[in-house]
Amino acid sequence: MELDTQGSPAHRLRDRVAVVTGGAYGIGKAYARRFAAEGAKVVIADIDSAGAQEAAREIEAAGGMATGLRVDVSDRELCLDMARAAVDRYGRIDALVNNAALFSRIPMTRARFDAISSEEWDRMFQVNVKGAWHACLAVVPFMEEQQYGRIVNVSSSTVFQSPGTRIHYISSKAALIGFTRTLAREIGQSNITVNCISPGSTLSDEDPSEEARAYRARRVSDRAIQRIQYPDDLVGAAVFFCSEESSFITGQNLVVDGGQVMI
Repeated sequence: MELDTQGSPAHRLRDRVAVVTGGAYGIGKAYARRFAAEGAKVVIADIDSAGAQEAAREIEAAGGMATGLRVDVSDRELCLDMARAAVDRYGRIDALVNNAALFSRIPMTRARFDAISSEEWDRMFQVNVKGAWHACLAVVPFMEEQQYGRIVNVSSSTVFQSPGTRIHYISSKAALIGFTRTLAREIGQSNITVNCISPGSTLSDEDPSEEARAYRARRVSDRAIQRIQYPDDLVGAAVFFCSEESSFITGQNLVVDGGQVMI
């Protein structure tokens, strides 16, 4: 594997240190690879330790710098350990992408609101919302000390479509947008920006089945750009929010879905 720098400016994240939660697979792995291609040292945090370490090895084999860590973002102490490990290895933390979430790789119930268990509702919020809070609690002190930081939260365009079923997932992703705006107000004086990306339906499997491709293909008709969305369609927005190009943008949510949702 080679780091894909096609169409990429010259190392917009050179010498920056970026933490990507849920970075071992799919969209998170695409973020990590692109950040490395842009010159960042990347910490890949994922509940799958082997996957995180393998993703880091692939980046290093391609000439980048990366570290893989096992992190369950619903555990505050593990997030604190993650931040300390990043600083111990690379000296600082410049960017955090809160990508870890329950959705496809960790199955969830897709059913009416009254068919979702209380336990699953709580777990959804523990990972998707509380996990982002834990990661911010861990990295923001280092960002405040250095008076610099970029935080990107990952919501979902389903918040603006509100399809039936998966109400716990959509509610958790809606909460992240409010979380983004409030945190941006609270820490902006430390030269830390906080923004959000809301992806559309994305074919994130590395080796998707024909069934998975067909499912995503059926969902393109309402898009202005009528094709399947892939993880690489999202990485430019993440790099932008973590670069100097967005230094005066904070508290914003950017929908990246090929023009299905226009707000």
